[in-house]
Amino acid sequence: MTTDAHDFTYRPIGILRSPYARRIDAPHQPTVVEGTETGEQALATLELAGWLDEKVLQDLAGFQRLWLIFAFHLSEGWKSTVKPPRGGPKRGVLATRSPHRPNSIGLSAVELVQVEGRTLKLRGVDLLDGTPVLDIKPYVPYADAFPDSRAGWIDEMDAKLGRYSAPGPRRPR
Repeated sequence: MTTDAHDFTYRPIGILRSPYARRIDAPHQPTVVEGTETGEQALATLELAGWLDEKVLQDLAGFQRLWLIFAFHLSEGWKSTVKPPRGGPKRGVLATRSPHRPNSIGLSAVELVQVEGRTLKLRGVDLLDGTPVLDIKPYVPYADAFPDSRAGWIDEMDAKLGRYSAPGPRRPR
């Protein structure tokens, strides 16, 4: 089977506006903000693209969290193995959350602060300003949270460094 029959094209439902202009400014995960400039979860906005009817946001206001599915638009290629920012040996890229992936698609759980017309106000983002958002799905705690699940090599890192440890912002290259 050829992969050509399975190529997909997506267009963003909106562009995220955040305080993070460069990769080195953003936290590695939305809930790990130690070492960022403010040390607090960032506020961001997502305005719905003009081609979408505002009704797509209907009933979203009652959710506390959302999944953002987005494109790592600044990713420049990928490799089979990557070195995680918390250290340790290289890992298979699909066992990491690296932005450098075979398909540069990301997933981030963020807090929905407010729905205001065609704009979502969000908190706790780890996305760069200008990130194209491909889709939004409501976070449903009973279906999306599995707090006792094993996390492979990340459990080992947590035991060694602490659960919420993360490197601070990187220095510019």
